[in-house]
Amino acid sequence: MADKLHYLSNEGLEKLKAELTDLKTVKRHEAAAKIETAKALGDLSENAEYHDAKDEMAFIGGRIREIESILKNYSIIEEGGSSVARVGSTLKVEINGKTKTYKIVGSNEADPTEGLISNESPLGGAFLGHSKGENIEVTTPAGKQEYTILDVT
Repeated sequence: MADKLHYLSNEGLEKLKAELTDLKTVKRHEAAAKIETAKALGDLSENAEYHDAKDEMAFIGGRIREIESILKNYSIIEEGGSSVARVGSTLKVEINGKTKTYKIVGSNEADPTEGLISNESPLGGAFLGHSKGENIEVTTPAGKQEYTILDVT
């Protein structure tokens, strides 16, 4: 099975590369030092510091593998330049008389509290392929909502 394609902005790509470097050069070494310090405390079966350090090392290793997997199969998001909503588009929409702005991003950069919605989310997926003036019905946890696209940039 092919790896999933990850959509990243240039900024998101640089953040991931910086995080990977930090994990490999700083965090992993810090966790290894914690393990060695905890080993020196004796009986490992009841040594909470040792188990915490091992858990931290496992988390770091998992995050390194996750980032490396993303960096093997990504596509840079081209922003703007289309009147049809796609990954990288910013949309101004109206819902229940209120105007909201969303930017459709890849799942790695999604932050709904900041208006960054994933192309894989129900809302982001519903907007894809639609243009200014269209009404879109989206099923959300709160029920069916109708959005009117006011602008796509």
